[in-house]
Amino acid sequence: MQRKQSFHRSAAGFTIAECLISLAICAILMTAVAVAFNASLINFRENEEMFQSINNARQALTRMTTQLRTADGVAAAGPATECSLVTPTGEDITYEFRAADKKLYLITNSDDKEYVLCDNVTAASFTRTLATNGEPKSVLISLTVQCGSSTRTLSAAAVVRRNLEL
Repeated sequence: MQRKQSFHRSAAGFTIAECLISLAICAILMTAVAVAFNASLINFRENEEMFQSINNARQALTRMTTQLRTADGVAAAGPATECSLVTPTGEDITYEFRAADKKLYLITNSDDKEYVLCDNVTAASFTRTLATNGEPKSVLISLTVQCGSSTRTLSAAAVVRRNLEL
């Protein structure tokens, strides 16, 4: 009897169905990685913008409190959204918050120049505590900064050294 030779080959490699399934799984994994990477980039941008806004507000607060501490005179009256003072060098300046454009301004009253100190400010107040002679003894400054959906409130107080003993 003669034996029939079988040409049964062992299958080395992948079938088309296996390749398509592995490609689909790779595509799903790559999409998930891309979505996660995109979300982290969006989060990074939002955090960077918030950092810049808060840092600008902090620097503005530092500038205002420094000038208030050393001021020769601080206006006792005025809207709660602004504070006028005279620096030791005799410069008459005003810090003013404008809700319409959400900015905090430094205005030099001698030449009416305006400088933007801080953007993205949604609220600002200058609360004066008066001494017995009616002059401001201290000023509490509060700034609310909004960037995207995040809102932060920063506060600082300054005692006018000239009126400290009153």
